Amino acid sequence: MKYFFSFFLFLLSSSLLFSQQTVSGKITDSLGNPIIYSSVLEKNTTNGTISDFDGNYSIEVNMGAALIFSSTGYTTKEIIVGELTSIDIVLQEGSVNLKEVIIVGSRTPPRSNTDTPLPVDIISGKDIVNTGQITFDKALQYKIPSFNTVQTPVSDATSLLDPYEIRNLGPSRTLILINGKRKNLSALVYTYGIAGRGETGADISAIPLDAIKRVEVLRDGASAQYGSDAIAGVVNIVLKDNPIGGSATIKTGITSKGDGEQFGVSINNASNIGKDNGFVNYTVDLSKVNLANRPGLVNAAGEIADFTSGTAEDITFVNQFLERHPDAGNINGSPGTAVAKFLINGGVDLSEKTKLYFNTAYVYKSMNSYANYRTPYWRTLDEFPYLADFFPTEDVIDNYDGYVPTFDGILNDYHSTVGFKTQKNDWNYDVSFTIGGNLQKYTVRNSHNSNFVYSPSTWIDSNNDGSVDDGEITEGQNLYRGNSPISFDAGGARFNHTVGNIDISKTISDKISLALGAEFRNETFEIIAGELASYDGGGSDSFAGSRPENAKIFNRYNFGGYLDVAYDVTDKLLFNGTLRVENYSDFGNTLVWKLSSRYKVNNNLTLRSSLSTGFRAPTLHQIYSQKLQYSFVAGQGIQVTGLINNVSPQAKILKIPQLDSEKSTNFTLGLGAKIATNFKLTMDYYNISIKDRIVLSGDITGLNIDNLNSVSFFINALDTRTSGLDVVLNYKKIPLGNGNLGFNLSGNYTIDNKRTGKIKNPAVIENSGQSVFDTNQETGIFLSRPKTKWIFGTNYAINKFNISLNNTYFGTATFKDPGLSPDLRTEFIPKIVTDFSINYDLSKKIDVTLNVNNIFNVLPEWEFKAENMAGQDLINNTNTNAFGLTPIQEQSNLITFNQRYAQTTYFGYHFSQLGILFNLSFIYKI
Repeated sequence: MKYFFSFFLFLLSSSLLFSQQTVSGKITDSLGNPIIYSSVLEKNTTNGTISDFDGNYSIEVNMGAALIFSSTGYTTKEIIVGELTSIDIVLQEGSVNLKEVIIVGSRTPPRSNTDTPLPVDIISGKDIVNTGQITFDKALQYKIPSFNTVQTPVSDATSLLDPYEIRNLGPSRTLILINGKRKNLSALVYTYGIAGRGETGADISAIPLDAIKRVEVLRDGASAQYGSDAIAGVVNIVLKDNPIGGSATIKTGITSKGDGEQFGVSINNASNIGKDNGFVNYTVDLSKVNLANRPGLVNAAGEIADFTSGTAEDITFVNQFLERHPDAGNINGSPGTAVAKFLINGGVDLSEKTKLYFNTAYVYKSMNSYANYRTPYWRTLDEFPYLADFFPTEDVIDNYDGYVPTFDGILNDYHSTVGFKTQKNDWNYDVSFTIGGNLQKYTVRNSHNSNFVYSPSTWIDSNNDGSVDDGEITEGQNLYRGNSPISFDAGGARFNHTVGNIDISKTISDKISLALGAEFRNETFEIIAGELASYDGGGSDSFAGSRPENAKIFNRYNFGGYLDVAYDVTDKLLFNGTLRVENYSDFGNTLVWKLSSRYKVNNNLTLRSSLSTGFRAPTLHQIYSQKLQYSFVAGQGIQVTGLINNVSPQAKILKIPQLDSEKSTNFTLGLGAKIATNFKLTMDYYNISIKDRIVLSGDITGLNIDNLNSVSFFINALDTRTSGLDVVLNYKKIPLGNGNLGFNLSGNYTIDNKRTGKIKNPAVIENSGQSVFDTNQETGIFLSRPKTKWIFGTNYAINKFNISLNNTYFGTATFKDPGLSPDLRTEFIPKIVTDFSINYDLSKKIDVTLNVNNIFNVLPEWEFKAENMAGQDLINNTNTNAFGLTPIQEQSNLITFNQRYAQTTYFGYHFSQLGILFNLSFIYKI
């Protein structure tokens, strides 16, 4: 009986100990707003859940358990359950959850963005989506003042991804990370136009918006922490990691002109792995955007002057064509695209201290854009008599009315990381392996190659009748018409990398944190040859394919290692130092360092500063790219030019030096202030000096290289300095009526952006009286982005409504387009673009959002400015030439291709020319 009674007591105590109860409730902030995706964890277990879109949660826990409630940006709270079955939690705004944030400023154990000695912006995924922009890069344009991107007026391959930059330093000098791991570059090097010319960047437009948890933007050089490319800063995209919940979104949109129609479907969802010890969060995003066309009305006098002899017959012919086609048939604006994006993010707890993590992403993008319309007086039947057979048009003279070549691009981009984090003896270990790649293929349609003739030896007498007819000639030879195809496989390019990382860190004491690590990276760049007809002679009209002799696979690898130490001298004073060494297989060693400091004057004011050196290795694209290309030459139309690489025989003839790495020195000084409970201010000065900056030269003429009109090449040509000021103010959660009002103001002002020292011209170029870097490129690199840009936004949340109004001020942007008189410049006038958004909770499961971007239909507008008295005389001169054009009208025609690009000029502008864009989204909460 004694043993039975003891066993009974044991069963009773066990049942009491291990019996479970369900606890539910709602998690809100101090003003009663629901906090979504808040973590609810049973203490000392792996049992947990998250709050839904309304802040509600439900969890089964052991009797007597404690629950830990946490969310990014709020203080953590611990509650003993006891016998409670309903617990509502209010989380106070506070420091960011340090275990969750990757903060890109240091490799030591992370701090909140208010404690870091470096300027870091944190933007939630929700704020990114609420911009109403369809891609991630365009969303950042309207969230971060120092970030700029815009579609180029003349696109070709650039239509697949637009150049972007932070602090006017080009895409090559901003490092992109996904969950803290390096994103691969694209296969494209921008060789056309001015903004981004000669640069290479990652395809950030490939990131599905609904997969983003938040974005961390480090506005400071970080080569010592992350290696090459991080001269201007780092953008770290943190993916959603909630184990349950999600949404399905239907998006539709259109411009006020009735074109550029958009339609998209996006699903983000999540699932637990095993018994709540892991998660998989996945996103599928499918979208299609139609062409938005914004051509100008073409100036007949300019066409007559550029393309004809000016006879009465010529004048009649041009005027009759422009009566039929006032825009000369040109199609320019925003190309049509179809995109499929897939992304998975996940993690599994292998033990209490070890976690496996993984993510993978893939995007397929198809794009269709147009070259300049070849008018019948530009591509004439006298020069190309077969064109009337190629491109017949009824009811016009000779059945020929010109043609418009099209450019079709296909892009495939992927990124995958697998790794594990573990802890042993208080040391944190992070070991990972990343692969990524970008493939681009190009097709030119509705074009021709006047130099291409199929050799009879390639013809196939497939029916063995002793002769070869037209039908047989088409076998394996593309679309055959006469002596040339009209559709061309122009080849493409591919870039891949593999990256291995080992990162180790430890908090040595309450004063010292230590981190060290190593990285191995292997890169491969491939130029893919086009078919014979695409490059033979001058190649396919509008875009020449890559030649086999240039189509090769190029490879390099590098090793890097770093040491990072953070020392809290006192509770107020912090010092952080980083040292990094890199070895590249193609250009040797480099050593860089960084020192940063933060001083807390009091709980409401923090001062911070940093000084660092950095580097950027020339990309494989810049070292090895070589091809023919079609370029616009003012007053001469489209000309064939050549891009030669630095290891080619042509480069050796010209004695062009091989590329070396860029070296930089960065200095920042700033402050962070908490003016009131919900009112914060940061202000940061930056100064970035770059030595041996790599540029793509201008077109050098008269060198007699391979019978080209001109050649260009990459060269370490410049030393530059960029300085400016970043300001961010936030005033949130201001009670107004039954709702909350918020304001934010952020701005970037460029103090200085210029070349320092002489241009480093090769002797052959210097002796020819030319320069690799002219005034057109100088303004393009240093002045073509807004000198200042400010974003002022308001947000009001009341009941089921959330209303926002954002105003983006684009300051002056300056260009000196090729062909423009040296006595003039073009300036884009400062403008304010206003975006409106209203969100309504239709039910607990359904949200509806309406975005009206650029609500006042503000468009880019430019004007001529005089550099001197001669320039002012040009502007004032009303005398006309033989074609009836004043001197300033001639200049205007030169830079707009006779007004085809009247809104933007031929080489760029500072914000979208599409006007009002309406977007409507329906969101179903899963």
